[in-house]
Amino acid sequence: MPHTARVWNYWLGGKDHFEVDRQVGDQTVAVFPQIRENALSQRAFLARAVRYLAGEAGIRQFLDIGTGLPTANNTHEVAQSVAPECRIVYVDNDPLVLVHARALLTSNPLGATDYIDADLHDPDPILREAVRTLDFEKPVALMLLGILAHLPYDDARAVVRRLLAELPSGSYLVVADGANTNEALVEGIRRYNEHADPPYELRSPEQIASYFEGLELIPPGVVPMPHWRPDLGETGPVTAVDGVGGVGRKP
Repeated sequence: MPHTARVWNYWLGGKDHFEVDRQVGDQTVAVFPQIRENALSQRAFLARAVRYLAGEAGIRQFLDIGTGLPTANNTHEVAQSVAPECRIVYVDNDPLVLVHARALLTSNPLGATDYIDADLHDPDPILREAVRTLDFEKPVALMLLGILAHLPYDDARAVVRRLLAELPSGSYLVVADGANTNEALVEGIRRYNEHADPPYELRSPEQIASYFEGLELIPPGVVPMPHWRPDLGETGPVTAVDGVGGVGRKP
């Protein structure tokens, strides 16, 4: 069966995918050729957000849910390039992802990385396991990139609230997802969902922004991914990107 993590890896130019993943990826590209640019822009957004958090915001702990297969600029690599003592917990529920993560996502000896096999639908086990590596008495950056759209909208909002409730004041939320602002992308994702597991539900920019209710949005707010603090590094492709992202701080 095709799987989101492997299809995403294919779009990013990685090597960890099967023929069935490439077929689904190519079917989506045929309808919406810019899907590769969307994927690359999200990866570049992740790097800039982590660079901001580990640098200007002084965050030293990251909970990255929906890790995906390792590519370039993984969370721990960016964070520990700024502050080697950063501690990162990766979460995914795909065995192939976890095997690759344990083999390739190796920490700077001054910091730490850990890997949790868990499903975002059930956040409580994630929280229980994360405390082995992270100190929930200190701020944590919660990373949810390209993952919340795999849950129904109301469920996604509830999961975000549950996770944030356990994190202390001064913690951050990072979210990025595809937006339903382009009919070609909507059709591409419809075809993708005919075969892929789990399906992906595009949201409006307003729905994505609603995840940050009650948080202090970091300027420039929830915006198209290449427009979020491009001064912090590579932006990825800047044209035809139908996805938004943002960073918010818990008061």
